[in-house]
Amino acid sequence: MKREFEMSMVGELNYFLGLQVKQRRDGIFIFQEKYAKNLVKRFGLDSNKHTSTPMSSSAELSIDTADVDVDPTLYRSMIGSLLYLTTSRPDIAFSVGVCARFQAAPKESHLTAVKRIIRYVNGTFDYGIWYTKDSNECLAGYSDADWAGCINDRKSTSGGCFYLGNNLVSWMSKKQNSVSLSTTEAEYIAAGSCCAQLLWMRKLLHDYGISQDIMCVFCDNTSAINLSKNPVQHSKSKHIEIHYHFIRDLVEDKTVCLEFINTDNQKADIFTKPLDGPRFESLCKTIDVGIIP
Repeated sequence: MKREFEMSMVGELNYFLGLQVKQRRDGIFIFQEKYAKNLVKRFGLDSNKHTSTPMSSSAELSIDTADVDVDPTLYRSMIGSLLYLTTSRPDIAFSVGVCARFQAAPKESHLTAVKRIIRYVNGTFDYGIWYTKDSNECLAGYSDADWAGCINDRKSTSGGCFYLGNNLVSWMSKKQNSVSLSTTEAEYIAAGSCCAQLLWMRKLLHDYGISQDIMCVFCDNTSAINLSKNPVQHSKSKHIEIHYHFIRDLVEDKTVCLEFINTDNQKADIFTKPLDGPRFESLCKTIDVGIIP
């Protein structure tokens, strides 16, 4: 399998990204250890102290015109290199995405945040994603949102992770296009984005001869779940853009079902906000990101 992986149509891209594969009878482990080491060494942070998380739980990055300017070329180079690393490292997807918002005019505080991510990578060279062989072929997603998380424009961040059986195959962390007026709206929009991703994955699997029944999206907001089942417009939903309501058709047609999940078990939480050490490490284990088991 390793040989086919390296000789496939994406073999050249795999080589560029430094993707490595370890195969065992019970599954495969995909990681970018060599690429990560070269990245840290390239920016001269290989001798710095490691950090336990890529971003401090109290971090609040913003556009601060009074802060000291930094070299934008260096900053963009760091961001670009880290974006390639997210191919096998969903644990840094949120923090890299947040820092990428300030590439137009980076400041000293932004550069410090990026260096922290690289210091975290410096202590987790051998992290990757484990794909187990013992799994089914059912698609499911986890949806979450951090309401008004961006302090510049008060837009929310949508987060989602998608599973084929027990294996994490896709994830997202993206700032929403519009300002949400409530937590319900932010969670509803995030769930809609997850449904769109699941539909695309369902079509892709169909091309490979793998059919899907009803797909589940796990959400920790009961109001957003009720809104997807209620076709009546009321005060909580009348201001939401119409194109977000396509999720109702999916629920009615039994293509997708929204299920409640406790916030403590919400896997997508790692893609929406900076977390403290214990919570971050717990979620990394939950989504099977770490060293080879």
